[in-house]
Amino acid sequence: MCKAVGAGVQDGPDIYGISIDTRTLVPGDLFVALKGNPGERFNTSHKSTQDGHDYVQQALDAGAAGVLVHQTPKCNVANQNIIEVADTLDGLWDLARAARKRLNCTVFAITGSSGKTTLRNFLGACLDIEVAPGSLNNFWGLPLSLARTPRDSSAAIYELGTNSPGEISPLAKLVHPDIAMVLNVLPVHLEYFDGLEAIRKEKLTIRHGLGENGILIVPGELKSYVPGEQVMCFGEENDADVRLISYSSAKQTVCLKTVTGQDSSEIQEVRVPGGGLHRAHTVAATQACLLAANNNLTRILNLNDFQPPAGRGNFLEAGGIKIIDDSYNANPTSMMEALLSVNNTSKGSGYAILGDMLELGEGADAFHEQLLPACKKLKAVFCVGTHMHALYKALPPDKRWGYAKDVSSVDLNKLKSTLKKGDRVLIKGSNRIFWAHGFVDKLVDYIR
Repeated sequence: MCKAVGAGVQDGPDIYGISIDTRTLVPGDLFVALKGNPGERFNTSHKSTQDGHDYVQQALDAGAAGVLVHQTPKCNVANQNIIEVADTLDGLWDLARAARKRLNCTVFAITGSSGKTTLRNFLGACLDIEVAPGSLNNFWGLPLSLARTPRDSSAAIYELGTNSPGEISPLAKLVHPDIAMVLNVLPVHLEYFDGLEAIRKEKLTIRHGLGENGILIVPGELKSYVPGEQVMCFGEENDADVRLISYSSAKQTVCLKTVTGQDSSEIQEVRVPGGGLHRAHTVAATQACLLAANNNLTRILNLNDFQPPAGRGNFLEAGGIKIIDDSYNANPTSMMEALLSVNNTSKGSGYAILGDMLELGEGADAFHEQLLPACKKLKAVFCVGTHMHALYKALPPDKRWGYAKDVSSVDLNKLKSTLKKGDRVLIKGSNRIFWAHGFVDKLVDYIR
């Protein structure tokens, strides 16, 4: 570890994990003391004045085997517990590079506007590997995830996220994947990008991390932007390597045609965990990853028994009411698909609790109002957030279940008193609206 970060080599305790947060640190971890403000090198919407160097004592009290610092801690620490570097964020990236060099397995890198974590979970289930919870996909999360990857991993899957231009390429070079995937390009983070074309260009820079034999996988509509023999595609196009032939919302299954040779192909019917056409495309993307890695294509059938992680379309039961927890995140496309899925499966007893879709720029209100056609078959819609007020005003009076400016103002009793056994309720919004506040669990507990 000392060699990896360019520090003086010293003896010290064994290190069993990497942590940047004393609240989740476990005994044996190395604590990396990061500053909450990374400076001008990286963009973040969560800059803070917090400094990990102020928590070194807490880390040691929690069982940290050592600490990585770039300034002298304010507490007394034995020399063998300290590794000093010029900058701890650079040190974390150095640990990530060292971890990547020792891997001897297929490495996947995934980017996209929506569904990255779902794809990572789908692919992990198909490859029978454990996938860490959460989506560590930015300038500190990705190197942290890489640094934690065990040497003997049979496969490794990483997410690459962005909300500003120029972020994907350095992350891709850090991962240096064998297979890189652009899952989709959607109107997300428009607040920071100059239109959808700019988002497409940014996502496609994931190929900068590929080696000579690396394979890029893209949706069929993007293939013309990256011609070459090492490009595969998935989607509904006739010439897709993995073609989505049909999707059944009633059965929540997708029929896939996978081209396995010049004159050969396989057709499979696969369950879509969580349902929705957008997730059916994610299933097709998963199969494309298996195809690119020369894996057994029957592994896709592992999804028939796979349960989605919390917040990504999983079903909860409360008092005979079925709640669809899709609260982890939202964008205009995934929101529309989720609403249509509820329409098709609720048999006239569908409701929706919808929260703001964030970072959509000046056209945010219009994107929310455009959800109106997908809401017309629902019994009622409850809207939460500043931008969702545009949808609330557009709804017919008999569809207005209620409105709250933020999640803390939602009247749980009003929600509960409206619902009855057999009803189906979709809860969906951007991460900071519902998921960050544990809203779904609170509603389920209240109804129960």
